[in-house]
Amino acid sequence: MKFKFTILCLVLLLFVTSGYAQSKDKVDSAAYAKLKSEGFDRSQVMHILSMLTDVNGPRLTNSPGYKTAANYAKSTMEGWGLSNAHFDSFGEFGKGWHVKKFALSATAPTYFNIISSPKAWSPGVKGTVSVDVVYLDVKTEEDLEKYKGKLKGKIVLFNFPIMPKPHFAPDATRHADSTLLKMANASPRDRAASGTRRFSTGAPEALTYKKWLLCQTEGAIAVLECSRGDHGTLYPQAATIPYAPETPAAQRVRAHSASAPKILPQVLVAAEHYNRMVRQIEKGVAVKIEITMETEFTPAEDGFNVIAEIPGSDKSAEVVMIGAHLDSWHGGTGTTDNGVGVAICMEAMRLIKASGIQPRRTIRIGLWGGEEQGLYGSRGYVKKHLGETVDGKVVLKPAAEKFSIYLNTDNGTGKWRGINMQGNEKVRPVFREWLKPFATTGTATLSLNSTGSTDHVPFDGVGLPGFQFITDPIEYFTRSWHSNMDTYERAIEDDLKYNAVLMATLAYQAAVRDEMVPRQ
Repeated sequence: MKFKFTILCLVLLLFVTSGYAQSKDKVDSAAYAKLKSEGFDRSQVMHILSMLTDVNGPRLTNSPGYKTAANYAKSTMEGWGLSNAHFDSFGEFGKGWHVKKFALSATAPTYFNIISSPKAWSPGVKGTVSVDVVYLDVKTEEDLEKYKGKLKGKIVLFNFPIMPKPHFAPDATRHADSTLLKMANASPRDRAASGTRRFSTGAPEALTYKKWLLCQTEGAIAVLECSRGDHGTLYPQAATIPYAPETPAAQRVRAHSASAPKILPQVLVAAEHYNRMVRQIEKGVAVKIEITMETEFTPAEDGFNVIAEIPGSDKSAEVVMIGAHLDSWHGGTGTTDNGVGVAICMEAMRLIKASGIQPRRTIRIGLWGGEEQGLYGSRGYVKKHLGETVDGKVVLKPAAEKFSIYLNTDNGTGKWRGINMQGNEKVRPVFREWLKPFATTGTATLSLNSTGSTDHVPFDGVGLPGFQFITDPIEYFTRSWHSNMDTYERAIEDDLKYNAVLMATLAYQAAVRDEMVPRQ
């Protein structure tokens, strides 16, 4: 009898404990109703996005476009009544850069406008020039010899053609239930897709280096490279600084660096147009190009993030943080990467403020610079304010003890379908409760997956709860990511409204729960 009584007590204790665990994280229905009403009936998310992308344009770190977008974000959030809005330096970055004027067209054997874009931090070409084109068809070191004395004053087609393939699968997709189930069943050692992609130019690194040296020493005017992609889509990123393969990574500088060496003007060309010129040259037909390329560098300086807050009440010293990277590449207007993320986070802060709900903890927003060059902004913020890894050991600052959670958004316009938990099983019951209002609309997946290559990584790296959402792919990697087609038209309004309400709800719930979010 005593044994049965003990078992009964244990069962009752388990039931009560489970019920308490659920009730303490139950979503505040009144607050959620206010956020939902404001977010769906009076949304400003698309207006914010248009201001960031259409008006400010691309936001390459330290460029004029980045600075005007940062000023817009700061002044807008101040206008909403957010506190402590300021620019926060993340440390050394380098030069700013932007395109002032650019045009590229073939003038012989026939005229056609060439879909193309300068690579970031590329120098320009003086004036408008019309010059002959040489295709550098180099497969071996011996092939280099036949081009000596033939490149001076020419424009060079540098790499091999990249042939587009027919699209038998749709560019745009949403996560199937089977995909979400696989994510939900992931083990802690699994990793989700990180967003990092590498694309080969088709030549060994040593040979590619010698091709660059040949173009420089022979006096080429500019170098054109074939872009991956098709249907006129190209993916311009940073200009190449040639290095011998044996050069250690620590001795290599990036194109934006204050100490970057002089390089040739570099332009990325859509595959269809690049390949056409190659075929013409291979048939013995002379190709001539007219180019206007005026670019401008701004002096090297520290980079900065944009920070603002909604102060808490009784737990105001503790912080809940949301964020997205403000910087973008320059080919399009940086809409899906990551104007939508910035717009979602700004809108989430507006929803909380406009709804009149009071968080107990301070809710802080971070809009990061330098993400595209290697998470400069978020890494710098974490190192400056929260902690860093020294000799393999995490050393936290006092502010880290009051830091509850960081929620990041990147990876496009798609609807959020759940959260990657970065192997932190302790947050599962918390997130499960917070997502309950969204489960019937498709957001319920909790995965132990760890995903990388975006701004939650520095937080997670020092042991702080930092998370990225599982996002419907739409056409992110197939069309918009880092491309000239990453424009306002890629954004899905209903998904962005939904995500902003979800972000606001999770941030508010984290800010009012009794304890901070559990760490691993």
